Amino acid sequence: MQLSRRQIIAYVAVAAVVVAVGVRYVVLPRQSRGAEAQAVVLAPVTASPQAAGDGGGGVAAMEASSAPDVMVYVCGAVRSPGVVRLPAGARVTDALQLAGGPTAKAELAAVNLAAPVTDGQQIVVPEEGSGAATQAGGVASAGAVGAAPAEGSASGALVNINTATLEELDALDGVGPSTAQKIIDYRTANGGFKTIEEIKEVPGIGDAKFAAMQDSITV
Repeated sequence: MQLSRRQIIAYVAVAAVVVAVGVRYVVLPRQSRGAEAQAVVLAPVTASPQAAGDGGGGVAAMEASSAPDVMVYVCGAVRSPGVVRLPAGARVTDALQLAGGPTAKAELAAVNLAAPVTDGQQIVVPEEGSGAATQAGGVASAGAVGAAPAEGSASGALVNINTATLEELDALDGVGPSTAQKIIDYRTANGGFKTIEEIKEVPGIGDAKFAAMQDSITV
């Protein structure tokens, strides 16, 4: 059968319509879905090393690390008396280690090694037999020193010039309240006395005053 020119044009038009519909509903949706599939592909989210390492305690660890350090003064029966710097939350035992550790004569039972330290405090480690009392778990406020029980030279007991109170020092021969305070200031600034003779380095104490008190004091 021979088609006329008009019929051929009609068939071509119908074919063009079919092709256009197929492109619209078959080809284009597939391309669109492919683009959408690529759009939702995301890189994996990795947890921060700190959060992953501490089981969710990263925030607390960051807060602790940002806390300021504390400065404490360690004196008495330690190898290297002086001011030491510790991180926030440190304990008395940490301060003693930074001060060289206790000496062989240290009376650690009089010090609460587990007590937390705070900025500006003083840790006094008494020697065995000194009778020093524990103050606030071995930690005294800034400028203060560990105190021994009230016992003066009148009772026959020696006064430990590293731990004695102002009143006990005042009771020594040749020592008044002013000189007693100078003794306390000196031992605070120098980490205590190494020998009883060192007390002559305190302003106002010469050979005569030392001779009057030397039989009543110890370190």
